[in-house]
Amino acid sequence: MMAVQCVSKYDSDKQEIFFAKGALEKILPKCTEYSVNGTVQTMTDNKKSEFQAECHEIAKKGLRVIALAKGNTLNELVYMGIVGICDPPRPMVREAINLLTESGVQVKMVTGDAMDTAVAIAQSIGLQTLPANVLSGEQLDSFSETELDAAVPAATVFYRVSPKNKLSIVKSLQRSGYIVGMTGDGVNDGVALKKADIGIAMGKNGTDVCKEAADMILVDDDFYTIIAAIEEGKSIFHNIRNFVGFQLSTSIAALALVALATIMDIPNPLNAMQILWINIIMDGPPAQSLGVEPVTDDVVKQKSRDTKEPMITKKLIVNVLLSAIFIVAGTLWVFNKEMTENGVTARDTTMTFTCFVFFDMWNALSYRSQTKSVFQIGLFSNTFFLVAVGLSVLGQLLVVYVPPLQGIFQTEALTAWDIAFLTGLTSTVWIFSEIKKLIEQFLEQKCRGKKSPLEYV
Repeated sequence: MMAVQCVSKYDSDKQEIFFAKGALEKILPKCTEYSVNGTVQTMTDNKKSEFQAECHEIAKKGLRVIALAKGNTLNELVYMGIVGICDPPRPMVREAINLLTESGVQVKMVTGDAMDTAVAIAQSIGLQTLPANVLSGEQLDSFSETELDAAVPAATVFYRVSPKNKLSIVKSLQRSGYIVGMTGDGVNDGVALKKADIGIAMGKNGTDVCKEAADMILVDDDFYTIIAAIEEGKSIFHNIRNFVGFQLSTSIAALALVALATIMDIPNPLNAMQILWINIIMDGPPAQSLGVEPVTDDVVKQKSRDTKEPMITKKLIVNVLLSAIFIVAGTLWVFNKEMTENGVTARDTTMTFTCFVFFDMWNALSYRSQTKSVFQIGLFSNTFFLVAVGLSVLGQLLVVYVPPLQGIFQTEALTAWDIAFLTGLTSTVWIFSEIKKLIEQFLEQKCRGKKSPLEYV
């Protein structure tokens, strides 16, 4: 409720009059009279019930209802009527909420409106509005901390809330282990935005206080923009994990190759310059290109990860070890196949060196995604990756065929059959990865089909 005290500038008696507006449940108890067509009449209980019924009917249409009154004192006002203000949800909010829900994000609506208005708006944007999902600010004030933590996570609509209530909602969700993002545009939202893990302010209509307290600003005030932010965040994390997986598999393979050669008491398959070339030149561009892998269409629908989950998971370790085993086994097999009784020749090291590099390139292709086939994400969707791999392969061919570089890296020219043979052999690491992903997808779909519908509630 808000009231202003006014004094007529031109009346000689300078009589004071109050003009008040606010929620009907706050205004009506202070009204002793009501006005009908300019005629003031005494307020009765029946009339109060009639006005409340009118308010509910308007609120059910999703309109914000404001009651108006005036009088000489704040406790003896004349009820003037109610106003219904249309403040519809922003475009694409329903679609955004559906996408967020599919990705495991819980969306909750916090408003100062009346229950009928809040429920009507919530229904229009696809939120659950069962009685158990709707809480008032008054209820929140009456809850103990334990009761609050039990009720808040299950609720989707909060109405007639105060700034204190908003803060308590954020704190309760955080105590329950949730990562909380909150949107707001008013001064009253500042404290809750500051407390939230991700405070999101509106750029066009947001106050300066709100923007200062927020971690992120929606420049276009479009709720759907949050989807783009989530997509980008998930994509960055996946790309970092793919980058780490590729680097680990290559490094482990190189170390294992040298270690096994020492343990088996055979000549080292790679010399120092070749190892340096692999680590600095060959791994660099392909690995960096994995960091700019485009966002896939369904990344936002993927379930949110546990914040306690480490970057290097058991699944990643298994993939890294499998890739490293393929690379080491294939490279050692080529080295053993080429090695003659006369010792290690330039051809032997060239075949082994090129074999390892080609394994690296195919391995990079398989690490573009941990779960999807390269054909599902698009073979040509990452132009930077194609350029990086192309330049790396070109660099390797220069090392093999250009005489000055042959002297530096101790290589010799290979035949077209040798290149074709190595290409086919090294592609097995990628083929194995593709088959593994398809099997995992099949098993995942099969498990989903066996789940009871209650598991999704």
